[in-house]
Amino acid sequence: MSTPPLASGPEGPDALRPLLETVLDALREGAAARGGPLPAGGPQAVARRVRDTVGDVLPRQGTQDALHVLVRALAEGAADPADPLCAAHLHCPPLAVATAADLAAAALNPSLDSWDQAPAASELETLVTQALAHEVYGTQGDALVTTGGTESNQLALLLAREAHSAVQLVCGANAHHSLHRAAWLLGLPDPVVVPAPAGTMDPAALDEALTELPGPRGNFLVAATAGTTDAGLIDPLPDIADLCAAHGARLHIDAAYGGGLLFSDRHRTQLDGLDRAHTVTLDLHKLGWQPVAAGLLAVRDPHDLAVLQHRADYLNADDDTEAGLPDLLGRSLRTTRRPDILKIAVTLKTLGREGIGALVDQVCAHAHELADLITAHPGFELYDRPTISTVLFRPTGAPDDAVAAVRRTLLHQGRAVLGRAALDGRLWLKATLLNPHTRPGDLAALLKLVEGHTPQ
Repeated sequence: MSTPPLASGPEGPDALRPLLETVLDALREGAAARGGPLPAGGPQAVARRVRDTVGDVLPRQGTQDALHVLVRALAEGAADPADPLCAAHLHCPPLAVATAADLAAAALNPSLDSWDQAPAASELETLVTQALAHEVYGTQGDALVTTGGTESNQLALLLAREAHSAVQLVCGANAHHSLHRAAWLLGLPDPVVVPAPAGTMDPAALDEALTELPGPRGNFLVAATAGTTDAGLIDPLPDIADLCAAHGARLHIDAAYGGGLLFSDRHRTQLDGLDRAHTVTLDLHKLGWQPVAAGLLAVRDPHDLAVLQHRADYLNADDDTEAGLPDLLGRSLRTTRRPDILKIAVTLKTLGREGIGALVDQVCAHAHELADLITAHPGFELYDRPTISTVLFRPTGAPDDAVAAVRRTLLHQGRAVLGRAALDGRLWLKATLLNPHTRPGDLAALLKLVEGHTPQ
C-alpha cells in the first residue's frame, strides 16, 4: 500500500490539484441535487440520506471515491448561505478569495502556539490585529484572534475579572446568551439584567442599576451590544459610555454583528462610542464574509493582556524568549491555533476599505429594499426599519403558531431559510441579509413564498 501524499512540501501542490477538481465537481453536483437553499425533507430525511451515503465510517479497506462521495453528500445536505433565500442567521456566504486563502492555511498547517511552528503567520497576525484594533480605537490598541463572539465575550469577562479581582456583569435584556454563559463559566455572580423595552438597553435603567448596586465602583462591567442577534439593533453607545465613566464602570461592547460597519463610510457613525469601550468583540465571519472562524477581541489597553501570559518550557522557554523568539501563548487561551488571520489579511488586502465597505453598504441597502416591499404589501407587517441588515416581519393578523408553522414548512420543503425572533410580545420572521449578490427579485420571491404558505 502506497503512502498517501501530503498537502504541503515540494509535492503538495501537485497532489492537491486533482483533488481540488474532485472537490469542485462534488460541490457543483451536490448543489444541483439540493436544488435550493436547504435540503428538502427535514431532519429525518437528511439524516437518512447521509447515513445511506456514508455507510461504514471506518471500513477495513478504504475507498478511493470517498472524497467525491462525502463532499457531494455534504453539499447536497447543506444550508447554502450563498442562496438569496437562505437568510435566517448571521451566517454569511464566504468570499472566494478568503476561502482560497483558508485552503493555503490548511495545507501549510501552521500552529500559533510557538514561533517555530508559525514564523510568518505569527508576524502576519501581529500586523493584522494591530490594524484592526486601530480601526476600533484610532490609537494604539491590540486584538486577539478568537473563534467568534462567544470566545471573545468570555475573554472580555476574564480580562475584567483579572483587572478588578471581582466583577459584576451588567448587561441588557437584549444581550447575547454567551455573556450569561461566560459569567457562569468564570464563576461570576449572575448578571444584573437591565431592561431593553425597545430592543436596546435603557440608559435610565442602567444608571439606576449602577447607582443601586453594592460594592466598589470599579467592579462593574457593563456589556453593551452593537448589533443584536434578533433584530440587529445597536444600543445607545455614547450614553452608555458616559454612564460607565460617571460610575467608574468598565465597558465591553459586543459588536460581533455590527462591528463590520466600521468599514463603511456611510454607516460607521452608528458605532460612535465604540472606541470608549475597554474591550470590543468583532466577528468577521458575519459582516466580513470570512469562512468560520474569524473572531477578534479588540483591547484598548494592551497591558490588559498581560494576565494571559503562560509559561510552557517546550513552547516558550525563558531563554528562548530572552533570545528574541516571540512568545505566542499569551495571545489566546487556546494552545493549538489555526492561522485564521491569513484569510482575513488576504481579504483586507484584496478588497481594501472601499471594497469591504461597499459589501456592507449593499447588504444594508438590501435590507431597506426588503423593508420597503413589506411596507407596501398589505399582507405583511414590518417590525421596524432595519438598523443594519436584519429585517423582522410577519403575516398581518397571523397568530404566533401560524408564523412559526410557515417558517418550519419552508424549512421542511427546502424552499427558504428564515429565522425567528420574539419581540414586542409577538413572534416575527427574521431575514438576515448578508449576501451582497441578492437581487430585488430574490426579495420579492421570498415574500411570495411566505405569503403562499400562510394560512388564510
